[in-house]
Amino acid sequence: MFDAFWDETLRSARNAASLLSVEKVATPLPLFDTWDVTFAGFGGAPIRAWFTRPAGAPAELPAVVEYLGHGRGRGLPIERLTWPAAGYAHLLMDTRGQGDLYGNGGDTPDPERGRGAGGSRPTTDGILDPSDYYYRRLITDAVRAVDAVRELPGVDATKVVAAGNSQGGGLALAVAGLVPDLFALLTSAPFLCDIERGLHLSHLAPYAEIAQYLAVHRESHAQVLRTLSYVDGVEFARRAHAPAHFGIGGRDPVCPPSTGQTAFDAYGGTDKTLHVYPYNGHEGGEALHTLRQLDWLAKLSK
Repeated sequence: MFDAFWDETLRSARNAASLLSVEKVATPLPLFDTWDVTFAGFGGAPIRAWFTRPAGAPAELPAVVEYLGHGRGRGLPIERLTWPAAGYAHLLMDTRGQGDLYGNGGDTPDPERGRGAGGSRPTTDGILDPSDYYYRRLITDAVRAVDAVRELPGVDATKVVAAGNSQGGGLALAVAGLVPDLFALLTSAPFLCDIERGLHLSHLAPYAEIAQYLAVHRESHAQVLRTLSYVDGVEFARRAHAPAHFGIGGRDPVCPPSTGQTAFDAYGGTDKTLHVYPYNGHEGGEALHTLRQLDWLAKLSK
């Protein structure tokens, strides 16, 4: 059922063209070229993204598609520039219906919001049916971001990397399970892995939002767990084969370390690396982990 559900979801999404618009934007950073990209996500809805390359780079570059943490939008085009600074093309996907908790906001509404039965937060919107669930839409957007970046100029379509932390790490892991020819995966503190365990262990959002919904809608427990099983990163991990680099904070109260470990253990690819930071929380290895990601991906890309 899991495979058929996602195969049909993506087949339907790909009935629409990937790219809707690509517009060059001016920034005060002369070392980068940046474009405001809109692509078609779930249901053909327009999803915004920043696309950035090293200024004037003539060659087709490997591309890193980055997904954001819970509550964060794409912000301003001068943010999150590590990957283009390292010589990669970079697509930063906005998160539909989010952007109001951290950073500088987002630009992508969710036209499907509230159409299914469930709660008011993205984590609980449509949670009583996998077809209506918010994360079905967001994961589809994430896959379509890979489709879109492969059509952008100056991108080596054979070397697309999915990357993210927390919610973004969960999205990147899902993409690795749904895009069979992905070049590599970079995921840290991944959300939505071994979800039932996460619900029991974490007392903080985003898991706490689902737990709060169940505290009121007590009779919906089995129905909610069924929906969540369709977006669990452990299931996506089993389908994935791209080389993978994981990071976990050993004292992470948001995305409990055992849930990320379960996804790593289940990962279908044999080329996989895990860095555990035993005394760190949700921040994990911070800049040290970024250095390790850069070194690992540089060696893989040669």
